[in-house]
Amino acid sequence: MDLNADLGEGFGSWRLGDDHALLDLISSANVACGFHAGDAATMHRVCAGAAERGVAVGAQVGYRDLAGFGRRHIAYDFAELRDETIYQLGALDAFCRLYRTRVRYLKPHGALYHAAAREESQAAALVAAISGYDHELPVLCQPGTVLAQLAAGAGLRVVAEGFADRNYLPNGTLVPRSSPDALVTDPEQVAVRAVRMAVERTLVAVDGTVVPAPVESICLHGDSPGAVRCAELVRAALIDAGVTPTPFA
Repeated sequence: MDLNADLGEGFGSWRLGDDHALLDLISSANVACGFHAGDAATMHRVCAGAAERGVAVGAQVGYRDLAGFGRRHIAYDFAELRDETIYQLGALDAFCRLYRTRVRYLKPHGALYHAAAREESQAAALVAAISGYDHELPVLCQPGTVLAQLAAGAGLRVVAEGFADRNYLPNGTLVPRSSPDALVTDPEQVAVRAVRMAVERTLVAVDGTVVPAPVESICLHGDSPGAVRCAELVRAALIDAGVTPTPFA
C-alpha cells in the first residue's frame, strides 16, 4: 500500500506543514507546483529531500489560485487548463531531473480534484495534458469518478486513492470541507481508518455505512494539524498490520 501526503505547500517565507518530517514517513509526495501553492525554491527543496529518501514525487496540479489555496472552483477553458497543467508538470519535473529522477504521477489538488471527479471538460483537460506530456504517468484520484473513467479510456494507469483523515458520505464521496465534520483529527482514529482501508479495503461513512474502498494509495493531508503525528501512527499501524508503505509508481 502506498502512503501519500501533500507537500511543498508553502510560499516564499511562509511555510505550511513539516515537509522534512513527513518525507521520512510517506512513500509518495504530492508536490505543489506553484499555482495553488509552492514556488521554485520549495519545489527544489522537496524534490531534493524526496530523492534522498527514495520517495516518489507526484505533481499536485491545481488552479492558478494562490489566494484561495486552489480550493475555489474556476470555470476553465479546456485548452487553458490543459496547458496550465502541462506547465506545472514541466516545472516540477525540471527539479526532479536535477536529482536523476522524474515526476512519477499526477494528482489534482483541491477544487480541481473535485471538479475533475464530476465535470467531463476539466477531467478531459487533465487527461489531455498527461497524454501529451508523458503517457506513462499514472493518475492518482478517487475510484469511479469521471477523471478515473476518462483516464482509463485513454489508456492511462489509474491509481485509486482513499483519505484516512477525511470523512466520507454513504455514496463514497468526501464530506465537503465546508462541513464541520469534513476532517478526521484524532491521529489514532486516522490510523485505524488507514489500516481498515489497507487490509479490509473498506471504510466507514459518517452514518456508519460500510463502503467499499478498493484503493492502492492512502492520503494524509500535510497541512492538517498534527499531520506528522498522524503519519507516524499510520505508518506504524500499517507495518504492524503487515502492510509496508511502498510507492505505487
